[in-house]
Amino acid sequence: MRQRTFDDEALAVQRVENGAIAVAIVIAIIAMGQPWWWLVAAFLVFDLSAIGYMSGPSLGALLYNAVHNYTGPAILLVGYAGFALGGQDLPWLALAAACWGFHVAVDRALGYGLKLHDFAHTHLGRIGRGTR
Repeated sequence: MRQRTFDDEALAVQRVENGAIAVAIVIAIIAMGQPWWWLVAAFLVFDLSAIGYMSGPSLGALLYNAVHNYTGPAILLVGYAGFALGGQDLPWLALAAACWGFHVAVDRALGYGLKLHDFAHTHLGRIGRGTR
Protein backbone atom coordinates (compact mmCIF):
# COMPACT_ATOMS: atom_id res chain seq x y z
CA MET A 1 0.00 0.00 0.00
CA ARG A 2 1.33 3.43 -0.97
CA GLN A 3 1.82 5.91 1.85
CA ARG A 4 0.28 9.35 1.41
CA THR A 5 2.77 12.19 1.32
CA PHE A 6 2.59 15.91 1.97
CA ASP A 7 2.44 16.45 -1.81
CA ASP A 8 -0.62 14.20 -2.06
CA GLU A 9 -2.39 16.19 0.64
CA ALA A 10 -1.40 19.54 -0.91
CA LEU A 11 -2.73 18.42 -4.29
CA ALA A 12 -5.98 17.26 -2.69
CA VAL A 13 -6.36 20.66 -1.03
CA GLN A 14 -5.74 22.42 -4.37
CA ARG A 15 -8.38 20.28 -6.04
CA VAL A 16 -10.95 21.05 -3.31
CA GLU A 17 -10.08 24.78 -3.44
CA ASN A 18 -10.64 24.89 -7.19
CA GLY A 19 -13.88 22.95 -6.85
CA ALA A 20 -15.01 25.62 -4.38
CA ILE A 21 -14.03 28.36 -6.85
CA ALA A 22 -16.11 26.67 -9.58
CA VAL A 23 -19.14 26.47 -7.28
CA ALA A 24 -18.66 30.12 -6.22
CA ILE A 25 -18.60 31.21 -9.87
CA VAL A 26 -21.84 29.35 -10.59
CA ILE A 27 -23.50 30.97 -7.55
CA ALA A 28 -22.20 34.44 -8.49
CA ILE A 29 -23.49 34.09 -12.07
CA ILE A 30 -26.93 33.06 -10.83
CA ALA A 31 -26.96 35.87 -8.24
CA MET A 32 -26.06 38.40 -10.95
CA GLY A 33 -29.01 37.20 -13.02
CA GLN A 34 -26.76 35.98 -15.84
CA PRO A 35 -27.55 32.79 -17.78
CA TRP A 36 -25.71 30.01 -15.92
CA TRP A 37 -25.79 27.78 -18.97
CA TRP A 38 -23.13 29.98 -20.60
CA LEU A 39 -20.63 28.40 -18.20
CA VAL A 40 -21.38 25.00 -19.73
CA ALA A 41 -21.80 26.24 -23.31
CA ALA A 42 -18.42 27.99 -23.35
CA PHE A 43 -16.58 25.28 -21.43
CA LEU A 44 -14.78 23.57 -24.32
CA VAL A 45 -13.88 26.80 -26.14
CA PHE A 46 -10.88 27.26 -23.84
CA ASP A 47 -9.55 23.80 -24.71
CA LEU A 48 -8.97 25.00 -28.27
CA SER A 49 -5.66 26.28 -26.91
CA ALA A 50 -4.45 22.65 -27.02
CA ILE A 51 -4.34 22.94 -30.82
CA GLY A 52 -0.82 24.28 -30.31
CA TYR A 53 0.28 20.72 -29.60
CA MET A 54 -0.09 20.03 -33.32
CA SER A 55 3.05 22.17 -33.76
CA GLY A 56 4.92 20.46 -30.96
CA PRO A 57 4.98 20.14 -27.18
CA SER A 58 6.72 23.47 -26.49
CA LEU A 59 4.20 25.62 -28.36
CA GLY A 60 1.36 23.42 -27.15
CA ALA A 61 2.31 23.84 -23.49
CA LEU A 62 2.85 27.60 -23.95
CA LEU A 63 -0.59 28.17 -25.50
CA TYR A 64 -2.36 25.76 -23.15
CA ASN A 65 -0.78 27.37 -20.07
CA ALA A 66 -1.54 30.89 -21.33
CA VAL A 67 -5.25 30.03 -21.35
CA HIS A 68 -5.41 27.65 -18.38
CA ASN A 69 -4.57 30.00 -15.53
CA TYR A 70 -6.48 32.69 -13.66
CA THR A 71 -4.60 35.68 -15.13
CA GLY A 72 -6.85 36.11 -18.18
CA PRO A 73 -10.13 35.98 -16.24
CA ALA A 74 -8.69 38.38 -13.65
CA ILE A 75 -7.71 40.89 -16.36
CA LEU A 76 -11.20 40.69 -17.89
CA LEU A 77 -12.79 41.22 -14.48
CA VAL A 78 -10.58 44.23 -13.77
CA GLY A 79 -11.56 45.59 -17.19
CA TYR A 80 -15.23 45.06 -16.34
CA ALA A 81 -14.77 46.89 -13.02
CA GLY A 82 -12.94 49.74 -14.72
CA PHE A 83 -15.71 50.22 -17.26
CA ALA A 84 -18.36 49.94 -14.51
CA LEU A 85 -16.58 52.62 -12.47
CA GLY A 86 -16.51 54.77 -15.62
CA GLY A 87 -20.27 54.43 -15.98
CA GLN A 88 -20.38 51.74 -18.68
CA ASP A 89 -22.02 48.47 -17.78
CA LEU A 90 -20.59 45.63 -19.87
CA PRO A 91 -22.00 42.48 -18.27
CA TRP A 92 -20.72 40.29 -21.13
CA LEU A 93 -17.17 41.10 -19.98
CA ALA A 94 -17.88 39.76 -16.49
CA LEU A 95 -19.65 36.75 -17.99
CA ALA A 96 -16.64 35.99 -20.22
CA ALA A 97 -14.35 36.22 -17.17
CA ALA A 98 -16.66 33.90 -15.24
CA CYS A 99 -16.77 31.33 -18.06
CA TRP A 100 -12.99 31.39 -18.36
CA GLY A 101 -12.43 31.19 -14.60
CA PHE A 102 -14.99 28.39 -14.32
CA HIS A 103 -13.14 26.37 -16.96
CA VAL A 104 -9.80 26.77 -15.16
CA ALA A 105 -11.35 25.90 -11.78
CA VAL A 106 -13.08 22.75 -13.06
CA ASP A 107 -9.93 21.61 -14.87
CA ARG A 108 -7.86 22.03 -11.71
CA ALA A 109 -10.51 20.35 -9.56
CA LEU A 110 -10.31 17.37 -11.93
CA GLY A 111 -6.52 17.31 -11.61
CA TYR A 112 -5.56 18.93 -14.91
CA GLY A 113 -2.77 21.35 -14.20
CA LEU A 114 -0.43 23.60 -16.15
CA LYS A 115 1.60 21.61 -18.66
CA LEU A 116 5.31 21.05 -18.20
CA HIS A 117 7.32 19.41 -20.99
CA ASP A 118 4.45 17.41 -22.47
CA PHE A 119 0.69 17.11 -22.13
CA ALA A 120 0.78 14.34 -19.50
CA HIS A 121 3.15 16.12 -17.08
CA THR A 122 1.46 18.91 -15.14
CA HIS A 123 2.20 20.96 -12.05
CA LEU A 124 -0.40 18.78 -10.29
CA GLY A 125 1.31 15.53 -11.35
CA ARG A 126 0.93 13.11 -14.26
CA ILE A 127 -2.42 12.66 -15.97
CA GLY A 128 -3.71 9.93 -18.25
CA ARG A 129 -3.47 6.16 -18.33
CA GLY A 130 -1.08 4.43 -15.99
CA THR A 131 -1.04 7.17 -13.37
CA ARG A 132 -1.97 6.67 -9.75
